[in-house]
Amino acid sequence: MTGSDKRRPRLDLIGWSATSPFGIGRSAFAEGLREGRATATALDHEQWQVPAGRACLVPDFEVRAVLGKKGTRMMNRVTGLAVGTVGELLADMDRSALTPETTGMVLGTTGGSVQSTLDLTRGSLSGERPFHVEPGLIPYSVMNGAAGQVAIWHELKGPNATLAAGRSAGVLALSYARRLLLTGRAGVVLCGAAEEYSTARAWLARHTADPAAGEPLLGEGCAMFALAAAPADAPPAPASLVGVKAMTCSDGNWAAVVRRCVEQVLRDADAKPTDVWAVSPSGAAGPGGDAEQAVAEELAAAGGIEVPVAPLVGEGHAASAAFQLAAVLSRAETDERATGRLSLVTTTDEAGTVAAALLRHH
Repeated sequence: MTGSDKRRPRLDLIGWSATSPFGIGRSAFAEGLREGRATATALDHEQWQVPAGRACLVPDFEVRAVLGKKGTRMMNRVTGLAVGTVGELLADMDRSALTPETTGMVLGTTGGSVQSTLDLTRGSLSGERPFHVEPGLIPYSVMNGAAGQVAIWHELKGPNATLAAGRSAGVLALSYARRLLLTGRAGVVLCGAAEEYSTARAWLARHTADPAAGEPLLGEGCAMFALAAAPADAPPAPASLVGVKAMTCSDGNWAAVVRRCVEQVLRDADAKPTDVWAVSPSGAAGPGGDAEQAVAEELAAAGGIEVPVAPLVGEGHAASAAFQLAAVLSRAETDERATGRLSLVTTTDEAGTVAAALLRHH
């Protein structure tokens, strides 16, 4: 280790939790993943007002049942998922080690709650006056409403940010958290991503789906991670963030951009393909997902294992990459081959984003 490496802080993942179609909490996620349990269930037409079909929903998740009645009368589903997941994460951590003023929050999303935005717009158009809308809807109809509510509920007073990045949101949230820590703007950052199932999201997915791929099986949920800077010679946490890389595919050549992104994140970490213990591709339909799968198969052939998530929990959009991160962390806890090696998470989004995150397991 060089002198500069010793001075550079290590970015440790000191905790994580998830609310997923497997259930609420880290243990439920790990168990569902280990069992390879499919989570698709028939939709209640009366509840969701969608055509007959299936989706991967968080079982028995109702905001007021999970968080209580106080302050949740108008809370939407994505906010409830985020608030509840951060609560689960903090419950597993030593809160005395967290300073509210220096604990940040970074939440990835697609566009907040499309359902709340459309409900507010409908009220403005259908009311006697445009401003005759339900006031309680307003905080939840803006994109950063969920992140703000998480900070209020859990008394987090550090930097608070929302990233709209679709399927890549979880990886880009890690990148943002990394910058906050390396620039000294926070001591600990809770970061991750959330996506809700709703009538509006189902309608959008149905009408924007690639006809060749068909309508996606939608999933929902939230996964959150606690990231902290530690001296390079400090006792390590179970895993640390080694690198994050993001690129844009502007010419349709997904295979070239995905490969270049993976090669660069490995090169920046001075790592070889044979150092990769596990790789988790997004499972996205289309050329971006196909390019990820090709790279994943090459890395698996070089001595790694593949950790798929989407086939079990559906198309989680903003929550997808966060679930992938949770999956490799969960698998590493029970696989001794992970020690000292790397795991890679790749993701692509239809908007053109290609991103990869590299973790080292200790």
